[in-house]
Amino acid sequence: MFLTLPTLLTWARIVSIPLIVGIFYLDIPTPTQNLVAAVLFIVMALTDWADGYLARRLNQTSSFGAFLDPVADKFLVCAALLVLVHLNRLHALLALVIIGREIAISALREWMAQIGASSSVAVHRVGKLKTAVQMVAIPFLLYDTPLFGWIDSHAWGTALVVISAGLTVWSMVYYLQKALPEIRAKAR
Repeated sequence: MFLTLPTLLTWARIVSIPLIVGIFYLDIPTPTQNLVAAVLFIVMALTDWADGYLARRLNQTSSFGAFLDPVADKFLVCAALLVLVHLNRLHALLALVIIGREIAISALREWMAQIGASSSVAVHRVGKLKTAVQMVAIPFLLYDTPLFGWIDSHAWGTALVVISAGLTVWSMVYYLQKALPEIRAKAR
């Protein structure tokens, strides 16, 4: 199922990463860089919803798609966060909290799958909310220009990333608590 429409949308998120990063290295005005990167990120964030919807609607779900979808999300978010740190639009500590959580929970999920307990760390609403807040915060920070002439996109993006970091920690604690009984049982 490498070439279904849902999987192609997921691949598009991965392919878009060098475009979102690369736009900031082109010799074009900064406002244009900001706009193109923000719009491209928004379009790719929407594919995250669309690929899951289409996979279910078209009955094209697959284990490969279930694997690739969160990987694409994590690559896209992590790349955007690193660009924002590089542009001095995001504090490195916030990026570290978010990226560190992604690595830790991915490793936890892999380990839990190996011991046959993957259901204890299945995606939860807190994790989905965290992702949604990130997907809204990042375009604000990429755009980094007053929206409609009066909305401070940098302030809104920063506030939403702080909220996202809080949700990141909360979701990590939630997943660790769910996995702890299995961890204790396997440690004996």
